[in-house]
Amino acid sequence: MAPIFSFLSIVSLYGTYLRRGLSAVGLSSQTIDIDHETTLHFWGPKPPPDATATANPSKPSLVLIHGFGPDAVWQWRQQASFFAREFSVYVPSLVFFGDSTTKSAERSELFQAVSVGKLMERLGVKRYSVVGTSYGGFVAYRMAEMWPERVEKVVIASSGVNLRYRDNVELVRDRARVEKVEEVLLPGTAAQLRVLLGLAFTKRRKLYSKNRKEKMELLKGLTLGKDDTEVLIVWGDHDQIFLLEKATELKEILGEKARLEVIKDTAHVPQIENPGKFNSIVYKFLLGSSS
Repeated sequence: MAPIFSFLSIVSLYGTYLRRGLSAVGLSSQTIDIDHETTLHFWGPKPPPDATATANPSKPSLVLIHGFGPDAVWQWRQQASFFAREFSVYVPSLVFFGDSTTKSAERSELFQAVSVGKLMERLGVKRYSVVGTSYGGFVAYRMAEMWPERVEKVVIASSGVNLRYRDNVELVRDRARVEKVEEVLLPGTAAQLRVLLGLAFTKRRKLYSKNRKEKMELLKGLTLGKDDTEVLIVWGDHDQIFLLEKATELKEILGEKARLEVIKDTAHVPQIENPGKFNSIVYKFLLGSSS
């Protein structure tokens, strides 16, 4: 049992390190009931002493939306710390991830998008940009589609929002060699975890998951939309979950409002594998003027 306890201790210590790092850049852990059914946990700017005050207007607002895998702060650690210097950064945990919960039977990415939108409303944030990775990219895309008057810019990172049925078949049958897509994105065995790590990273790292049943329902609830908001697409050239061809196809679908940046020698999580390059690309896009 010693190795298990040792691993759990390492995870706990690293979690503490992450939380302290976010606190050091002015973010705090908060939980809000966005309606009578749903509660969202998020990291964001420390609330002002005056409970009636709204968000700080001196900084642009940025929402970082995670994908499947570890908690949001594990996926966005290097981005939250980097962007907090010039942005009001919000890192929500989507429903059934971290401490975010709901009594609703809804499981689509549309429901997740509405939930994050309600969160920003409750916080008094009227305009913001959104960055979504993998599953979070579907959510970010939906937010931009529903609220173009709120979402200034959207970054879709390693997210096949243009996914078709045959793409799932190829991922499951040809690359992962399993029977169902949830066996790839929600591994239940050590063997399935090794497959996910091999597809998601150019170098192996550790991921974990909870609320497995609800997350399987989220996977089955994915749909697709289209919007006209200015879009940046960021992809790893070795992504084996959503192949690079999906990025080029998405760029063609979105047209002039979209641009594509490919980060070399990274796979499905370029924000973790090469955070410096990822941050630089996103930073320039967010602060650049729309033409």
